[in-house]
Amino acid sequence: MSAPVLAVEGLSSGYGDFQALFGVDLVLPEQGLLGLVGANGAGKSTLFKAILGQLPRKRDMIHFRGLPIGHLGTESMLGLGIALVPEGRRLFRSLSVEENLLLAAERGRKGEWTLERIYGLFPVLKDKRRAASQSLSGGQQQMVAIGRALIANPAVILFDEISLGLAPIVVNDVYAAMPSILDSGIAAIVVEQDIERVRKMADLLVCMNEGRIVLSGPARDFTKAQITAAYFGE
Repeated sequence: MSAPVLAVEGLSSGYGDFQALFGVDLVLPEQGLLGLVGANGAGKSTLFKAILGQLPRKRDMIHFRGLPIGHLGTESMLGLGIALVPEGRRLFRSLSVEENLLLAAERGRKGEWTLERIYGLFPVLKDKRRAASQSLSGGQQQMVAIGRALIANPAVILFDEISLGLAPIVVNDVYAAMPSILDSGIAAIVVEQDIERVRKMADLLVCMNEGRIVLSGPARDFTKAQITAAYFGE
């Protein structure tokens, strides 16, 4: 059996003297979609920061395709094959859509995700390619953020609060792109507040509470009530 594309093993980390993660274990298979849920402050974004090297962790706490990478810094992650779609999108607001995408392409890996393929996935971005990213709607900015991750041709994308602040119809448009992303061979971890959406969409589900994994397994094995109870620590 091949190694998972990403494995987190006994990850403990935090901010200075404040410990925020306690022995977190997580496995993401190749081309899998893992839904990560939990209340605000549960440790979801902190987990992403630790995976990406923005917080301290030991060498053997993070493995990428079987190789330990916990000693590597954030600057190595994109070239290695791990990309982030951050909460709040964090685009270069004064740059155009296309300039945002091309900057990521320069830092990432070569592969099938090109400008044209991203414009095929999100046609509105082709129409807006010369527009400053700050002029776009929230949904369009989220598409740029996703496109920016894709054009780096990663093996893994971490989606942090992908639907935060977006209207439901826009969220549906964003999630409509997910099958094309996964079919291209990319694995993903998606932080999402909509428990029912995660349960139906994800292969695996992990629920965090106070920096610990409190529920983990195939998403469809859990009822909404079970997930909700774990979510609130009941």
